[in-house]
Amino acid sequence: MTAGHLTERLTERLTERLESFVERCTEAGVSATHQRRVIYRVLAESEDHPSPEAVYERVRREIPSISQATVYNNIHKFIELGLLEEVSKLHQTSRLDANLDRHHHLVCVQCKKVVDYYDAALDKAKARNHEPHGFEVRHYHVEVHGLCPDCRKAAD
Repeated sequence: MTAGHLTERLTERLTERLESFVERCTEAGVSATHQRRVIYRVLAESEDHPSPEAVYERVRREIPSISQATVYNNIHKFIELGLLEEVSKLHQTSRLDANLDRHHHLVCVQCKKVVDYYDAALDKAKARNHEPHGFEVRHYHVEVHGLCPDCRKAAD
């Protein structure tokens, strides 16, 4: 795939996410205000699974007067609406992911970097027991923990 095709595909995915955002807000009776659109766009453009603090700093570049509480409250609303997921809750702070496509995560145990990981074999993973330990399984998500290339290089 050429760089041009990749850029075009990323633009299409962002457009799809933004359209889905407006639709979900409308369905839920939540106004898709300018502030909410900017917050969600920042999240949808992010490939690095930002913390709420990082989202706030990025949004402030466009809306300097926005409060941290407004950003955090909207993040919680987006999670509630199913527009956003918290990932890798083992970090000191939550990390956010607007990519709702079926995928998993690679998590660096050193720098805490989170990377999307697509693997069709993992998508098919199922527990042998229908209700392990009495849990009703809703979906599976795999986190692979290890060292990212930068941390591996630094360790050598």
